[in-house]
Amino acid sequence: MSELERHIKENLNEEGKLTCKDAYKVAAKTKEAVRTVGDTAKAMGVRISDCELGQFGKLEKDEFSDEVKTRLEPLLDENKKVFCKDARGTAAGVGLKKVRGTLDKCNIDVKYCELGCFKEKKRVRLYVKTKTWIENEKGELLFGKGKTEVLEDVAQTGSISGAAEKLGMNYKKTWSHIQILQKSFPSPLVETQKGGGESGGTTLTPEAYALMDAYKTLQADIEAYANERFKELFLKPRNKREFS
Repeated sequence: MSELERHIKENLNEEGKLTCKDAYKVAAKTKEAVRTVGDTAKAMGVRISDCELGQFGKLEKDEFSDEVKTRLEPLLDENKKVFCKDARGTAAGVGLKKVRGTLDKCNIDVKYCELGCFKEKKRVRLYVKTKTWIENEKGELLFGKGKTEVLEDVAQTGSISGAAEKLGMNYKKTWSHIQILQKSFPSPLVETQKGGGESGGTTLTPEAYALMDAYKTLQADIEAYANERFKELFLKPRNKREFS
């Protein structure tokens, strides 16, 4: 039995596992790389338990820490993940307990465990989608994303035919959207001037811009609420990480 194997065996807990904390102690005592300790433990059939970053096991988590969050933010990748080594480095002066709590509260994933227990978090990604539209008392669609796009393209191109071409829609259908809008709202939404040059074409009225802004604000508010509620109902508590 090698010296490293002996130290691992001497530091096993009552369940015959090597805690993450003790694995790092073994690495420091034997002057071996942390990954070497993890690989040797695995070869011995010893499992690592109680990740100090809270990715598996049942270690207590401290409250959220603004200081830890500030330290973590520059280390996150585009998927809001942080390397195990980097996350551990943020514990200086505050302790790993606060790091665990902050990772949990901010829903930050840890990747590439230094002990080799995991590379990436193994869980299904879930997303919530919302779609908002406005109907009358008969259930007829009056306004929504599609009609907002029609108005936006009319404003950009200066004509209904230009909007139709941009939308990949025939002129008749585009004009039908405009007519429905005109019948559903008391104030005119588009104004068409006959003739060529700068004097001709179709423009939106201030009422149309106000309607589009109101719809976009409504949709954004609904999406923000839906995302927060989705996190509360589906993403908390986080699933425990599977590890080898």
